Amino acid sequence: MVEAMDILRANLPRVRIPEPTNRIFKHECCVSFDTPKSEGGLYVDMSSFLAFGKDFVQWNYEKTLNPVYLHIKQTKKVVAEDRPSKKPTILAIGVEGGFGSGEPDYEESYSIVILPDYASLPFPSVELPEKVRLAVDAILLAEDAERKEQVAAWVAEKQVSAYAMGLPQIDNGIVVPPSGWKCAKCDKTDNLWLNLTDGTILCGRKNWDGTGGNNHAVEHYNETKYPLAVKLGTITADLEAADVFSYAEDESVIDPLLSQHLAHFGIDFSSLQKTEMTTAERELDQNTNFDWNRIQESAEALQPIFGPGYTGLVNLGNSCYLAATMQVAYTTHAFISRYYANQSLKSAFDAAPADPTVDLNMQLAKLGHGLLSGRYSIPSLEKQEGIPPRMFKTVIAASHPEFSTMRQQDALEFFLHLLEQVERVNAGNPKLDPSRNFKFGIEDRIQCPSGKVTYNRRSDYILSLNIPLHEATNKDQLEAFQKLKSQAESEGKEMAVGEVVRPRVPLEACLASYSAPEEVMDFFSTALKAKTTATKTTGLTSFPDYLVLHMRKFVMEDGWVPKKLDVYIDVPDIIDISHMRSNGLRPGEELLPESAGDAEAESTRLVADELIVSQLLSMGFGRLPCEKAAIFTNNAGVEEAMNWLLTHMDDSDINDPISHTSQNAAVYVDQSSVEVLISFGFEEELARKALTAMGGDIEKATDWIFNNPNSSSTSDMDTSSSGAAAADAELPDGSGRYRLLGFVSHMGTSTHCGHYVAHIYKDGKWVLYNDEKVGASVNPPKDMGYLYFFERLAD
Repeated sequence: MVEAMDILRANLPRVRIPEPTNRIFKHECCVSFDTPKSEGGLYVDMSSFLAFGKDFVQWNYEKTLNPVYLHIKQTKKVVAEDRPSKKPTILAIGVEGGFGSGEPDYEESYSIVILPDYASLPFPSVELPEKVRLAVDAILLAEDAERKEQVAAWVAEKQVSAYAMGLPQIDNGIVVPPSGWKCAKCDKTDNLWLNLTDGTILCGRKNWDGTGGNNHAVEHYNETKYPLAVKLGTITADLEAADVFSYAEDESVIDPLLSQHLAHFGIDFSSLQKTEMTTAERELDQNTNFDWNRIQESAEALQPIFGPGYTGLVNLGNSCYLAATMQVAYTTHAFISRYYANQSLKSAFDAAPADPTVDLNMQLAKLGHGLLSGRYSIPSLEKQEGIPPRMFKTVIAASHPEFSTMRQQDALEFFLHLLEQVERVNAGNPKLDPSRNFKFGIEDRIQCPSGKVTYNRRSDYILSLNIPLHEATNKDQLEAFQKLKSQAESEGKEMAVGEVVRPRVPLEACLASYSAPEEVMDFFSTALKAKTTATKTTGLTSFPDYLVLHMRKFVMEDGWVPKKLDVYIDVPDIIDISHMRSNGLRPGEELLPESAGDAEAESTRLVADELIVSQLLSMGFGRLPCEKAAIFTNNAGVEEAMNWLLTHMDDSDINDPISHTSQNAAVYVDQSSVEVLISFGFEEELARKALTAMGGDIEKATDWIFNNPNSSSTSDMDTSSSGAAAADAELPDGSGRYRLLGFVSHMGTSTHCGHYVAHIYKDGKWVLYNDEKVGASVNPPKDMGYLYFFERLAD
């Protein structure tokens, strides 16, 4: 011990006492998923405060020459047998009453280790130098850098309604009885909502299959704009459990004055009994009884699988979108080769900067080795613990504020962001870039009535497909179901969840819809020198090694409310998209002239709305500034024009004649319109692009986005034929025949809530990856996928 103490004293200059701003890692190795629970424990560098597993700490010593480490070892405590699992009562993961799982207790031991000979000194010890004792205390007391909040709520916590405190209530003499309620506009006696402004009792929204209500409550809001309603049957002495919905805010809310609002209509809530499910309870019941069980194969006795390639990913709190996507990514040869087979952890660490936790290449290699090596997937009597992708999530989310939050995200958006970042870090060596294996060329062929054509090319990573419900193959069953449902409703009964019949649409119909001709309204023909209706068809100029199909299950319903299509997609194991190949200009075709002078500009030039101009003139402004204000706000209205005027009154050219160039360049996009589209789940850049293209009209902008799915920032636009051809030559290409490799499924009402899992065909069998759980799939729900991953077959 004396010798070890002497060595420590000689290296005291290399020991630092951490400052509050220092990032400290003490729960996970920077280059592996070793933790204090691992056999060799964890070594914390007492100079850089980075942590390393037993097999990797020598690498850090060789790279930095930092010799002093705090060794942390955790040993599991002996605990009583776990209690039987309880049925979930709330829509949450990892919280009391939700879909969580317990974590055993551990006791920690510490020591000071000096490399390269691993001389060891116990801690705590009064014989240690004061600097070392202060440094260790600071490390142990500090909040570690990789620990994140663990709560994973299924849906966001309800907020107090902005309309509750000042809610108007009409004195119309209505007194609501304690029972015997009925919709004021139909015969519905369940799923009834009491409007808290006028006391009208109306039925709720109709579901896609006809269940639920008849939309009378929401229609009443559209007519009156009375915002708040409470669901009758959910009101009890526990008012916090009552289901209050704000139509204006389009979400369940809290009404702090609910007792007062109920008393206005003579309701004594203290004596009422609960007779109806809340909205959240009904969704939970449906998911735990159908979607949740089927997608997770909960009814099956899944056989756990261990070994290389069968390692689960711990849910960090609404991170299932990341887990499901990365499991499929690391099943492709592209990612396996780049970040596992052809890159060792040592080479990735040596190439990384001083802090490997912020290097995407290092963390991708760490994740690849963690998932594929089998090091963290060893058979035992207990369930697989999985590995937590904390450092990877931190790095990949650094350039995307949404992914850095604990909120649920869209798996599609994350996959596109992943490929974009992978392409960026491999820009210096594109041959190693795994993202290019997913990239393909797309060609739009547009033909105007003159018979002449134009071709526009771009590239993308995903093929986004509409779901043509009219192509359902089970129309007879759907019709029979509707009759049974109507009969059940007439008898006051509800159809069991398992009896619901959903449309079945073949994947071939979705692919055909993508390639089908569509009309392009207001297309300016350079041949006709006028706007006309053209015909557009879309095809692929190359076939990627891996084809990713995105099923557009989320659409906009009336009122611009995002809605999930409850539909099955019949997906075969082998598909052939050879017929979708586009080969450019055909023999005998004539291209449209590239330019028609100023004809198009004249046809699209905006003229100031005289009504807006006249109102601004009445306020004392000059005509020319008024016309500019109307034009540069796309004739949006007097208020918008006034705001533009007040902002630009001091411009030096405010009284100059209107320039066509400036008119075309200045496109006003109202920020509130941008925010509306962002609330729908669209990126801000795409929202602005759509609003600009559609003159600020939200409805048209939304249609434009859905009709131009490949116009996001992740798509590389190239309308130059020669430039596109050159780009296509660098893309992988081959046969149009593909085999289904895996799919990501989603449960929940929107992509930003619920749960994602992955099913992957591996080693001749289907495997379910559900966060940290990995098991043999008995009945893979291939018809319920959200993202489908296909691998191109050899020619």
